[in-house]
Amino acid sequence: MVVTGIRPFRVEVPQADLDDLADRLARTRLPQPAPVDDWAAGTPNTYLAAALDAWRAFDWRAFEARLNELPRFTAEVDGQPIAFVHVVSPHPEATPLLLAHTYPGNGTDYLELVDALVDPVAHGGRAEDAFSVVIPDAPGFGFSNPVRELGWTTARTARAYDALMRALGYERYGVHGSDNGAMVARELGLLAPEGFLGLHVLQLFSFPSGDPEEFASLEPADYAALEFLGWFQQVGGYNAMNASRPQTVAVGLSDSPIGLLAYSELFESFGNGTAKVPLDKVIAAVSIAWFTNSAAGMSRSYWENARAEAEPAINHAPTGVAVFADDFQTIRAFAERDNDAIVHWSRFPEGGHFAALEVPDVLVGDIRAFFASLR
Repeated sequence: MVVTGIRPFRVEVPQADLDDLADRLARTRLPQPAPVDDWAAGTPNTYLAAALDAWRAFDWRAFEARLNELPRFTAEVDGQPIAFVHVVSPHPEATPLLLAHTYPGNGTDYLELVDALVDPVAHGGRAEDAFSVVIPDAPGFGFSNPVRELGWTTARTARAYDALMRALGYERYGVHGSDNGAMVARELGLLAPEGFLGLHVLQLFSFPSGDPEEFASLEPADYAALEFLGWFQQVGGYNAMNASRPQTVAVGLSDSPIGLLAYSELFESFGNGTAKVPLDKVIAAVSIAWFTNSAAGMSRSYWENARAEAEPAINHAPTGVAVFADDFQTIRAFAERDNDAIVHWSRFPEGGHFAALEVPDVLVGDIRAFFASLR
């Protein structure tokens, strides 16, 4: 892949766009409430009413200024605009680290991690645990818009990220990812480019193959994880909608800010209202999706992957997994079938799918521990 046009970039939302959002929020019409106003049937009106008030009070300009405190760039990778943050550590032996974000998030998933990763000494850590970080917005997400052609699967995104790291001068690097970012990270493991150190993820999406013998080694916690998976399939309707009719879904999401926020219920721990993600961080992520009109590209990423023709493959790269209590529960027996170099496995009693937004210090510690184990 060819990388061209690397140049500085600032986030500067026109005032007219801010005024338009304020007008739309002021004219919000919520749906008729469900007979029981809870998360059982989807995002409840009580949550939306509170979120609406918080969004109308949200200081975008202050948040924008914070975004611009970090060195931001754009590049053309295989013809696709890719926006990214690139922070070089003050410690010369720092490990280059790519941070791959979630759906429905963007690169700001990792805003709270940057300082501690880049300069651990300033946070009571060791210089040898320092990282220089690169945080892209995936094609169609955040500021990596518009998507100019078909075919931007997670595999292609992984190849683009590798090309970007090489263009930035990194001959060796590792990756951390969650959700969509975890799938991109595993694709990098499958790609196994020269100098690739390994992947640290919050999820390995490995499922039963149908062979009864696979269940022989499962423990009670694994069966509980299977029950959790069954529940998630019941509430994960956005998977089917994004994978089948992304442009139809995007019409409403691109025209209604409160609709976009409601559809982003994954931030609320798979839509049951138990996540520890602060509401202002949800609003920040949804605001970026709104101002960049990202709904179509974000949804279409599922459609692309659903149509990708790829044979099952085993990831041989060194792999670390951090399983958080309120997240998708990776089942180790299935994960080891598909990834034969899992060298680090952690469980944490607090945190969920968006651990970077919920328990950033815990996640930083586990990223450090994984990459330290590879030295």
